[in-house]
Amino acid sequence: MLFKKVKSTNQQISLPILENKKISLFVKREDQLHPTISGNKYRKLAFNIEEARRQKKQQLLTFGGAYSNHILATAAAGFEFGFKTIGIIRGDELGKDLKKTLENNATLSAAKELGMQFKFISRSDFRLKTEISFLEKLQSEFPDSYVIPEGGTNDLAIKGCEEILVEKDNQFDYIGVAVGTGGTISGIINSASEAQQILGFPALKGSFLEGEINKYITDKSNWKLILDYHFGGYAKINSELITFINTFQEETNLPLDPVYTGKMMFGVLDMIQKDVFPENSKILIIHTGGLQGIKGMNELLKKKGLPLLK
Repeated sequence: MLFKKVKSTNQQISLPILENKKISLFVKREDQLHPTISGNKYRKLAFNIEEARRQKKQQLLTFGGAYSNHILATAAAGFEFGFKTIGIIRGDELGKDLKKTLENNATLSAAKELGMQFKFISRSDFRLKTEISFLEKLQSEFPDSYVIPEGGTNDLAIKGCEEILVEKDNQFDYIGVAVGTGGTISGIINSASEAQQILGFPALKGSFLEGEINKYITDKSNWKLILDYHFGGYAKINSELITFINTFQEETNLPLDPVYTGKMMFGVLDMIQKDVFPENSKILIIHTGGLQGIKGMNELLKKKGLPLLK
């Protein structure tokens, strides 16, 4: 297999609130799996890259926004394993002055350096990304492409995410994970034991993700989505969350990203403060990576006059 079979380490978190509430909290450091193919993207791409090679495809084509972790991870995987990469990027205005866009966007700039070719499309066209006719047009424009969905979620991605938990993780009562497209939590639900409760923290508004997750999971009911910590929706952030992420890193030496893991950890510690978890509970949080997005977020925070992430 092109991607190495890897296991991440579990880092214990020490904070006064955890001692006071008699809660054990650990973080599975999936963010440390690879320098650029980070966290859950490593898991999602592993079997897809293998399938692209099996089909003898020459390039990978995928979708994402201007600061997408998945876009950069796909570019890095293509570079490392010998595939050309095509990124279909939401926002046709970004392509009008590509030089300026790249100067102001660390994610796309890094993907470009790794050889990714971009096609910028309107937001209305981007919403067609799963339509057969739209995909057929792309296949015609970029023949011999292996297509990976936005966020990387498909059956092979779920298979990869089922490898996140290992046997020693059966000791935990609760597993917490941030939710974007629903792929990572689906794999975790499938591989977790029946005795464990899986908590998903969506970065997006709405409960539509339940339907997406149900497409991929086995018949289990030991999971739920916690909808109270999205901070207004995808990539939305405020001073409270910035302060929390910076303080958490200072106290634990563990960096969080502002789109996914920062909101999840804020939610978990808030739930601990509110005594949602019984005493002596053991909680495992999955760090899904995404730290590359901090540079882009700081550019946006500068424009808004908000404090920066460290």
